[in-house]
Amino acid sequence: MSIFAISDLHLSFGVNKPMNVFGKLWDNYEERIKKNWCDNVKDDDTVIIPGDISWGMSLDEALPDFKFINDLPGKKIILRGNHDYYFNTKTKVEKFLSLNNLNTISVLHNNAYELKEAIICGTRGWDKSEDTTREDDKKIIAREEGRLKLSLSEGIKIKQELENQGVKKDIIVAMHFPPFNDNFIEIMKEKNVKICIYGHLHGFGHKMIREGIIEGIEFKMVSCDYTDFKLIKLL
Repeated sequence: MSIFAISDLHLSFGVNKPMNVFGKLWDNYEERIKKNWCDNVKDDDTVIIPGDISWGMSLDEALPDFKFINDLPGKKIILRGNHDYYFNTKTKVEKFLSLNNLNTISVLHNNAYELKEAIICGTRGWDKSEDTTREDDKKIIAREEGRLKLSLSEGIKIKQELENQGVKKDIIVAMHFPPFNDNFIEIMKEKNVKICIYGHLHGFGHKMIREGIIEGIEFKMVSCDYTDFKLIKLL
């Protein structure tokens, strides 16, 4: 059993928003992702998708994109990105997934998941947006830091219960935005997070990517255009 990650799929099977308007790099990228996914992921593996999954403005518009993901091998853990406008509440998304028999997809939002290889926590995070004021950004960042703490609190409970049974598992944090602003790293350091993955950055934004061991945590960038539309194996 392995854990993979890939972010920022920006699927648009239900709406007219092709990604190759951003360059030929994106030509036929859905099939390239699908081929790499099917070549590497087995049904008992897990793929983390940290945000910007669908251009659908509603869950109904996003349904073809979720079906595409659901039908690929493995279990999937998704979290919200800044362009996942269909995402209202975790409960509504989970109900929608259940009603449409999308049973290989789980939602990460204020919670944690125990896998055979690790414990998965995370939140969207935040960075400066052109649509928000500085005060708005402060409020959103404070909320996202709180959500990361909630998720890690659940993860630590799982970790401690396992350690009482003699089982040790590391914590992986998934975020959509790069986690290098405000207190996100300090929060992760406090809980001894081993790996943090993130996405969001595209094109010229790749110049801002930071990877490798930083303050004791291994950071990996998993936006699909950065990974050449290939999944990154974490464990």
